Parts: sequence; structure tokens; C-alpha cells
Amino acid sequence: MTVKVTIDLDREFIVAADINTVFDLLSNVPASAAHFPKVHALTPIDDNSFRWDLEKVALGIYSIQTSYACQYISDSNAKTIVWIPIKGEGNATVSGKWELIELATGTHIKFKTKAQLTLPFPGFLKLAISPLVKLEFSGMVDTYLRNLKTLWG
Repeated sequence: MTVKVTIDLDREFIVAADINTVFDLLSNVPASAAHFPKVHALTPIDDNSFRWDLEKVALGIYSIQTSYACQYISDSNAKTIVWIPIKGEGNATVSGKWELIELATGTHIKFKTKAQLTLPFPGFLKLAISPLVKLEFSGMVDTYLRNLKTLWG
């Protein structure tokens, strides 16, 4: 049996760094991933496609390890980076988008992501596990965004 947990996140923030500095880092997946917490391994699969293996996370008496793969598409004119899931890789599918807007004093950053994790738990645990998984995933993303804010001021 498995439990599926879907997580939708939508965040916006402003940094002092110029749009090209922000775009250059976010479009370089390994450089950007260096700021994401609990990454066990980031493995290149193909041209601008990567498999993410996160560290095991304890959820009460259970533990989970999330892995997924995405292809990244950067558009330097539109200042967007989109990631789409590569099916059949890992126990999750993750998609999303960075959208950058130039400001006179920095960059307005929009971050959206959707993840669906398939976890090896009996169905009756969904009500207990789902909020914990969402909290952990959201916490990692928020730490990542805080790390970027600190970097760019």
C-alpha cells in the first residue's frame, strides 16, 4: 500500500540583487541546489536534467527518503526557469517555475512548485502522515528561499 501526498507552494519575495545575478544562479541547477537543505545527492541525467535524492527524514517512528528527477528549461529573455518531472524516476513528481521581475532596486522573485510524493505507508496512516510530510517539505523550501534571500540581500 502507498500514500500519496500532494503539496502546492506559491511564494514571492524581493531581493537586492540584480535580475541577471539571480537568473544566473537559479538557472544553474547544481549551484542553486547547493542552497537547498537536506540534499543527499544531485545527479545529472541528461542535458539540464537532474535526479534529486534528499536525505532521510524521520516522521515520528517512520522515515522517508524522497527522490525525483526534473528537466529544467531556462528562458533568459523572459527570465523564467521551469522544471518538469521526469516520470519513472524516484517516488515523487515535482514541477514548478521561477519567474523574475526586474525592479529599480533589485528583483521580485515568484516561486511556484507542486510535488506529489508516493510513500510506502498503509492507507490508514494518510491522515497522520500527510500533514507531517507537507510540513517537512514546506520547511525545506522555506529554508532554501531564506538561504537565497540571505545570499542576495
